[in-house]
Amino acid sequence: MGINVYGVGNAIMDLQVQCDDDFLRSNNIEKGIMTLTEGHAQQEVLKALKGQNINYCSGGSAANTIVGIADMGGSVAYCGKTGSDNFGQQYASELRELGIHFNAEASLETTGTCVVLITPDAQRTMLTNLGVSATLSPDDIDEEAIADAEYVYIEGYLFAGESTKAAAKHAIALAAKHNTKVALTISDPFLIAICKDEFQALVEGPVDLLFCNEEEAAALTGEADPIAAAHAIHKHCENVALTLGKNGSIIMHEGQVIAIEGTEVAAIDTTGAGDMYAAGVLYGITNGLSWKQAGHLGSHAAGKIVSQLGARLPAPLSHAEIQNLLA
Repeated sequence: MGINVYGVGNAIMDLQVQCDDDFLRSNNIEKGIMTLTEGHAQQEVLKALKGQNINYCSGGSAANTIVGIADMGGSVAYCGKTGSDNFGQQYASELRELGIHFNAEASLETTGTCVVLITPDAQRTMLTNLGVSATLSPDDIDEEAIADAEYVYIEGYLFAGESTKAAAKHAIALAAKHNTKVALTISDPFLIAICKDEFQALVEGPVDLLFCNEEEAAALTGEADPIAAAHAIHKHCENVALTLGKNGSIIMHEGQVIAIEGTEVAAIDTTGAGDMYAAGVLYGITNGLSWKQAGHLGSHAAGKIVSQLGARLPAPLSHAEIQNLLA
């Protein structure tokens, strides 16, 4: 197959900036989750943090994963929607420079942005203005790329909007038509509250691989114990990758629990850790690694991400580095 993974998600420019817990409290910002907001509200927050360095990077959950796979040497394509503004041009050029096929047509509307507030405990709190990414529709999905891919990777955030949800469902339907496997990431615990029945139907239906963290798994299954939650999901879903933060992850495959230990690092910023873990797993299973090896690669890559600011690997992982890690 020509493409390892075809990703579908929100195309968002990340504006990463450090702050403390007092700043979050005094601005009534709920810590550790993603909140949808307006552009002017983002600007007020950035104005209040004047003097702090802002790191700009093309982001979005699925995009981070797709970039990670590319940085590991995988073949990928991405579907998202950007504007023709400066952020949109930067976004498209960043992806294309990495050799990622990015098929979105630039709109006259504003590119989505996410202010990522990083506290000293490495937690990230996200204030997101979806901009034109909220208008992603079934017409934007590239059927030819899906037919050429081994996996379609769907970002859970898409289920928060009607147009983006329709795009995600269309991509899943095309995957079924072309015998392409489907991976879904739940993305955020708040989505379970509004999309639980839809996620349940996807897990029981077309999804071949579900990515989630322990909080999302508990909300989806009602099981507080992560292993019990993983088993409950695995009853319906062929493969499950459940992350446990610094404690590693659990992969369920063919009825087996595969325990993956975490990587010991000094955490600075957890932005993109789950996205990069998914990149390692998806790269691995589409490039001849075992599920356990793929989990180790994901854990290693996530460790690199949390030990720095930002959701991008500091440098691409060479084939030799990947082989040494697995040895």
